[in-house]
Amino acid sequence: MPSPITPFEFRGYFFHIKRDDLLRPFEGNKARKFYYFLKNDFPYIKKLVSFGSNQSNAMYAMSELCKIKGWEFIYYTHHIPSFLKQNPHGNYLRALQNGAKIIEIGLRGDELREFVFRLKSKETLVIEEGGRVRESEEGIKILADEINEYCIKNNLRVFLPSGTGTTAYFLAKHLDVEVITTPCVGDREYLKKQFELLGGGKIPTIISPKRKYHFGKLYKHLYLLWQELKKAGVEFDLLYDPIGWEVVLENGLFDVLYIHQGGLYGNESMLRRYKKSV
Repeated sequence: MPSPITPFEFRGYFFHIKRDDLLRPFEGNKARKFYYFLKNDFPYIKKLVSFGSNQSNAMYAMSELCKIKGWEFIYYTHHIPSFLKQNPHGNYLRALQNGAKIIEIGLRGDELREFVFRLKSKETLVIEEGGRVRESEEGIKILADEINEYCIKNNLRVFLPSGTGTTAYFLAKHLDVEVITTPCVGDREYLKKQFELLGGGKIPTIISPKRKYHFGKLYKHLYLLWQELKKAGVEFDLLYDPIGWEVVLENGLFDVLYIHQGGLYGNESMLRRYKKSV
């Protein structure tokens, strides 16, 4: 079923929120990205391998997918802190509970990606970090179909923060309105590179944050903004959405449909880190 679009008033402005955080069995953009793999049969596949951060939303979603499909799930990550090993929580814990084998490998970037892709075989499916795969287009097109008329009727553009930029890229391809995004993992050039890997062509409008952020680092003003948003009535992701909302407010993007991409299971880990830093 399509996720609802709900009204949201914040700092005296009215926003439209696409509540993909309410989707199940996967919440948020992972429900869109992994729709293709969920609905299709893969008779020869016995194992799924992927890679990324040790608290990745995609990691947890893929562990759910593998549980449904009956596949073995192996996930490679650069580093697992000793505290996390001794006190599993958040997406890391949920993935382990689903049977994931999370392996610390000491590689990162292109080296990690190349290592994982060498494991691909007839029985082993490999999915890019964060679900950045062309197969995700099918589920994201469904999202575009759900919101296109609404946006045209209400004269709205679409806004969402980006990691790999996969959702924003395919929305821009299939929507008849402007799609705006902001990079939360790397900078503008990083995001453009992700778009090229997905096929290039028409891409979203990129608005960079006015401050430089290091992915995963704690910023008190972003935490306070997240708290303010939650008090206004909607809980958002603590890693991407505060940056997204800061860009919306600083650039006066009051004519947008904001895509709530979920990621709330990851808030547990972020909240622990913020509380420890106070």
